[in-house]
Amino acid sequence: MSTHASPSLSSAATVGLSVGALGVVFGDIGTSPLYTIKECRDHLPAGVDPTAGVLGILSLVFWSLIVVVCLKYLYFVTKADNEGEGGIFALLALLHMGREAPRKRGLGPVVIMILIGAALLYGDGIITPAISVLGAAEGFTAIDPGLQRAVPWIAAGILAVLFMFQHKGTMKIGRVFGPVMLLWFATLAALGVWEIVKFPVVLRALNPAYGLALLPHPPLEVAELLGAVVLVFTGTEALYADMGHFGRRSIALAWYGVAFPGLLLSYFGQGAFMLAHPGSIENPFFAMAPAGVGRAALTGLSIVAAVIASQALISGSYSLTRQAIQLGYFPRLKITHTHAEHVGQIYVPFVNSALAIGCILTVAVFGSTEHLAAAYGIAVTGTMAITTVAYFLVSRRLWRRQLWLIAPACVIFLCIDVAFFGANAHKIGEGGWFPLAIGALILAVMHAWKVGRAEIYKRVYGNHVTDAELTAIARSKHVTRVGGAAVFMVGSPGGTPVALLHHVKANRCLHQTVVVLSVVTEEVPTVADEKQLTLTSVGEGLWRAVGRYGYMESPDVSRLMTQIIARGVEFNAAAATYFFNREMILTGGSARMWEWQKRLYAVLSRNASPARDYYQIPPSQIVELGLAIQL
Repeated sequence: MSTHASPSLSSAATVGLSVGALGVVFGDIGTSPLYTIKECRDHLPAGVDPTAGVLGILSLVFWSLIVVVCLKYLYFVTKADNEGEGGIFALLALLHMGREAPRKRGLGPVVIMILIGAALLYGDGIITPAISVLGAAEGFTAIDPGLQRAVPWIAAGILAVLFMFQHKGTMKIGRVFGPVMLLWFATLAALGVWEIVKFPVVLRALNPAYGLALLPHPPLEVAELLGAVVLVFTGTEALYADMGHFGRRSIALAWYGVAFPGLLLSYFGQGAFMLAHPGSIENPFFAMAPAGVGRAALTGLSIVAAVIASQALISGSYSLTRQAIQLGYFPRLKITHTHAEHVGQIYVPFVNSALAIGCILTVAVFGSTEHLAAAYGIAVTGTMAITTVAYFLVSRRLWRRQLWLIAPACVIFLCIDVAFFGANAHKIGEGGWFPLAIGALILAVMHAWKVGRAEIYKRVYGNHVTDAELTAIARSKHVTRVGGAAVFMVGSPGGTPVALLHHVKANRCLHQTVVVLSVVTEEVPTVADEKQLTLTSVGEGLWRAVGRYGYMESPDVSRLMTQIIARGVEFNAAAATYFFNREMILTGGSARMWEWQKRLYAVLSRNASPARDYYQIPPSQIVELGLAIQL
C-alpha cells in the first residue's frame, strides 16, 4: 500500500522519507550537473560575449528550475494524486473518474495522448541511465585524458553489473541511497560555494534579463542552447511518479531543503569557474575539484550517484509496466516480488533485459554525453507537455475548476513545454529519433494489445449465457456432478467462460463446486482487503467471485481462494482445478484491426507470461483448453 506522507506522520518520519526521496526521486535530476553546463557552454550562440553568455546560461537554468520544477510540478501537478499515487497512469485513472457516465473505456484521443506519454517514458528509461553513467565515467578523463577511449567500455561495464543485480531487489541497497545522495548534494554545494566566493559576480545571473538576452539570436542557435538547457530538469516526472512512495510533503521538503540549493550552488559554481577561466575547455564540474585525489574522489562519488539515478529509472520502468499490464495496455509479463512486506519492490525480467540491452547499445553507439545529449530532451519535453494537458483536463472534468482559474497557468506551462520540445526538434536527425522510435514501438504494442483484447472479450465472453441458464446446465440430468472443485477464469464479471461450456459439452460433467472467477483492475492504486473479494451464489454449487486489485498491485488467485473458503464455500484449495482458455490467434478475420496489428497481437499473445505465473497459481492445478480465434 501507499506510504505517502500525511499530516499524521511525525516530523522524524517525514524527515526520514525526505532523505529516502533524495535517492529515489532526485537521483536523475541530481546528476544533471555532470554534463548540463558543459553542454550549454558548447551550444552558446556564436559571437556572444563570454561573460554575458555564462550569465545567460545560468539565468536560463535558474528560471527553468523555478518555473518547471517548483511551480509546475511541486505546486500544481503533484496535487493531481489518485489516493496518494502519481504518474502518467494515475492521470489516466483520474480522467476516467471525471467522466459524466461510466461508459466503456475506449481508446479515444485523450487516452492515446497519455499512452504516448507513457511510451516516451520508456525511451527516457533507456537514455537516462546511459547518459548518467557516461557523464560520471567521463570523470576519468579529468584524471587522465588518455582514458577517453575507455569511457564507453567503463560505462557499459557499470551498466551491465547494475542490471545483473536487479533480481536481488533494491531494498538493501535502497537504504543507503538517501544518505549517499545527501553526501552528493552536500559535495555539489561545497564545490559551488568555493567557486562562488572567489567570483561572486556570477550571482547577477539571478536576473532573468541575462537569459532573455540570449533569445534574440538566430533561431537555430537558440534552439540548440535551449535543447541543452532541457538537461537541467530531466527527471522531474519522477517527482510525480514516485509521489506515492514518499508523499508530496516529504518530496517538497527534500527538494527545497537539499536538492534545489545543492543544484543551484553547483550550477552557479561551475559558472563562476568558467568566468574565472574563460579559455578552459574542461568540463567545469570536474575542473572545480582539486587535481589528483580530489578529482578521483569526485569521479567515484559521481559514478555511485549515477548508479543511484539509473536505479530510480529502472525501478520506475518496472512499476510503469505493472500498471500498464493491470490496466490492460500490455501483455502479461512475469513479475517477481523481491520483498515479502513491500509490494512496490518488484522485478520484471523481460523489462530488465530489454533495458540492459538498450542502455548498453546506447552507450556503444553514442559513446559520449556530447553525442547522447542530441538524443535527449525529445522524450522528456514530450511527456511534460502531455502531463500539462492531462492536468488541465483533470482540473476541468474531475475538480470542476473554473476555466479562468486554471487556464492561465496551464497555458504558460504548455507554452514553455512546447518551446523546449520545439528546441529539441532539430535533434531528431542527430539522435532524437532514438527515443521516438522506442516510444513508437511501445505505443504500437500497447495499442495492438488493448484493441486485440477488446476483440477477444467480445468474441469469447459475449455469449450472453445467463446465471439461470448456468444453473439449468448444472442440474441437467445429462450432466454428471463429480467431486472436487473447479475454478473457471472469466474476463468480465458477468461473462461465462467458454472453457466451462466446452468442458461440459465435451465431458458431460461438472464439479460439485464451481467458482467462476473474474479478476478486475480498478482505477485506483490499491484496493482495501475488505473490498478485494465479492462472492455471489448462483445456485447448484455454482459461485461467481470477483477479485478486485489496484493498478499498483499484482493479482494473487491463491489468496483469493483462501478468502472464498473463509466465506463458507467448502472445498480443498490444494486439490482444486483451474481452467483457462488458451487462445490461438489466427489472422485474416473480420476484426477491425490493421493486419500488422493482428500479427503483432498474435505474437504478443503467444509470448505472454503463462497464467500460472501471473496469477500465482500452482502449475500442477491448471488445465488449459485451446481456443482458436480468427481476428
